[in-house]
Amino acid sequence: MLTEHPMTALERRVVATLALLYRFRMLGLFMALPLLALYAADMAGASPAMIGIALGAYGATQALLQIPLGWLSDRIGRKPVILGGLLVFALGSAVAALADNVALIVVGRALQGAGAISGSVMALAADLTRDEQRTKAMAVIGISIGLSFALALIFGPVLAAWGGLSAVFWMTAVFAVIGIVTTAFGVPTAA
Repeated sequence: MLTEHPMTALERRVVATLALLYRFRMLGLFMALPLLALYAADMAGASPAMIGIALGAYGATQALLQIPLGWLSDRIGRKPVILGGLLVFALGSAVAALADNVALIVVGRALQGAGAISGSVMALAADLTRDEQRTKAMAVIGISIGLSFALALIFGPVLAAWGGLSAVFWMTAVFAVIGIVTTAFGVPTAA
């Protein structure tokens, strides 16, 4: 007979906080994706190739840095890497928000991706939950990512209609700062 082992209060707090962190980070990121090609087409230096590079720059730096930053989080701790990654992500968002040409959008998007914290966040969730709760924890975090995607498709165009692509990137920077505060004060350090 399978007995239910509920999450402890600490595990619930950890999962809720990390899911919120993911939700804010991914909401900002997903809002820009469908709008980037449309709004960047009118910027200086716009070409299909440059817009494609702007779209892919995030994923390229994310892929290149996920393993090294995961390794670093094993050495110096999860929270310092997550906080540093969120700072770099916020910086990239600000660069993209201030951009007046596609080349600066590429730089901003590359910086956003350089804040590669996904592996460290998942590792922290694993560190702070018991084995029997880990699947639930990962499922809740996964649901928050899916929900962020759906919300981004609604709110991104509304925000862009109000303030352009710059407003979307500024909101992304604000979400990153909220993520920093959430991580610093809401997530315990793994033992």
